[in-house]
Amino acid sequence: MTKIAMWSGPRNLSTALMYSFGNRADFAVVDEPFYAHYLRETGLAHPMRNDVLASQPQDADQVIQSLTNPISQHFYQKHMCQHMLPSVPRGWMNTVKNVFLIRHPARVIASFGAKYEDFGLADIGFSQQLELFEMLRAEGHAPLVIDSADIREEPEPMLTKLCAALDLSFDPAMLSWPKGGHPSDGIWAAHWYNAVHSSTGFAGPEGPLPVLETEAQQELLAKALPLYERLAAQKLAP
Repeated sequence: MTKIAMWSGPRNLSTALMYSFGNRADFAVVDEPFYAHYLRETGLAHPMRNDVLASQPQDADQVIQSLTNPISQHFYQKHMCQHMLPSVPRGWMNTVKNVFLIRHPARVIASFGAKYEDFGLADIGFSQQLELFEMLRAEGHAPLVIDSADIREEPEPMLTKLCAALDLSFDPAMLSWPKGGHPSDGIWAAHWYNAVHSSTGFAGPEGPLPVLETEAQQELLAKALPLYERLAAQKLAP
């Protein structure tokens, strides 16, 4: 059985892709299992902080145990790269197939800024995403990279390519899902998942890049863009 660790930052098609795999009969999914540990260690005042802390194990070793237990079906793990604090062990990543889901940082910054104020590079995951990718490459692994824009442009061809790269067969059930969310949604879904809960499949292609209106957001884009471009150079081609 295959375990997939899908690594992204926030506001990056990650929930829709979890729903896509979760709609397969042969997959179980988990939603951001390190989130409570991340909030406990950083003290960040995220929306629904207390609810998140109460809903999940806060101990990283306990989380890792749940991710590496023997399984009877395929297992899709949705992870946020920024949740992998330096104190979180990395060795377990050798037991899963690692995929990095990327999105242009201008879109991430605009979308995240609509939900959360006063954030920086550490909050949107690009530096951590590249660090994890390069760590795996240095250890002789071949992690995959896939761009959310390519999935939205051509869902079936891109998901077919992703499945083939993961030694899985493509399942047409991945192209749609029931409206209203997934039973494995994290408790924070009430704050963050409004749009995807009203969806039944991948949205169409995105329009032009958003114009970032504040100087702080423009400076953040200048920091994040080179990191994104380094990963984009390794992505599965459309």
